[in-house]
Amino acid sequence: MLLPLPRFRWSLVGLLLCQALHSAAISLDISDEQSIKDAASTAAWGMMRHYQGNESGQIPGKLPNTWWEGGAMFMTLIEYWHFTGDSTYNDEVTVGMQWQAGDDNYFPSNWSTYLLTAQGNDDQMFWGLAAMTAAELKLPDVSDGYSWLSLAQGVYNMQVGRWDTTTCNGGLRWQIWAYEAGYAMKNSISNGGLFQLAARLARYTNNATYAEWAEKIWDWSASVPLLSNSTWNVADSTDVDNGCTTQGNNQWTYNYGAYLAGAAYMYNYVSFYMVSGIRRWTARRLTDGRLDKRHGFQVD
Repeated sequence: MLLPLPRFRWSLVGLLLCQALHSAAISLDISDEQSIKDAASTAAWGMMRHYQGNESGQIPGKLPNTWWEGGAMFMTLIEYWHFTGDSTYNDEVTVGMQWQAGDDNYFPSNWSTYLLTAQGNDDQMFWGLAAMTAAELKLPDVSDGYSWLSLAQGVYNMQVGRWDTTTCNGGLRWQIWAYEAGYAMKNSISNGGLFQLAARLARYTNNATYAEWAEKIWDWSASVPLLSNSTWNVADSTDVDNGCTTQGNNQWTYNYGAYLAGAAYMYNYVSFYMVSGIRRWTARRLTDGRLDKRHGFQVD
């Protein structure tokens, strides 16, 4: 059963518009639905100007810069289609997301150089969240590829397998391979991203195992300096070399967003299915934490 979408989903179309309005003048009347759709269409077109994966001889799903940005772009375009009804980019989204799917887990061999030298759990996670979005919003599955749900589950299963109890009693490392510079870091976007994916899978499938993992990740994050349960500040990272006792003090909006969205999905899951035995979730625990520059907060 597909549950009603949390209202914060509308904010993602707003973010697309804000990004475009910041860089170029777009006519927008927020009281007029068609004006909002037209402005979103202009913003989506501007974003797609950076994408050559739909051109002859190019690689579907690939943007000029880092690999994860393709997943973030497709996730935005799926939401754009859902809220506006404009399916202009759906075929390109489907082709790109299937091309980059790897072995049903977004660990593709055509990005082997990047995966072996700069891959973070967060990079893979953006593609997993895009697949989860496609499943939730019912982007049509393809007959000759992986289902969107199986792709989201593939990312989840791979990352749960990387849960590291040898240091700091748990947590995902930022980067995957021991020779990478960020291997000693356990960061918020990787753990918050997995928390959100687990929460969304719980909500979508009503499988308690996903919910249990979501709670486990949240509790671990609060046991180290990533997530403060007194101020609700979300730090960027912590370091296994000092036992995860200190934090990287920079705070970024997408770290907050990962945990906020996951908490909202858990609240929705618990409320809809009348789940007992786990806490009553509310995203207010984070929004009460005063997300402002006085706490070193930075926009990303």
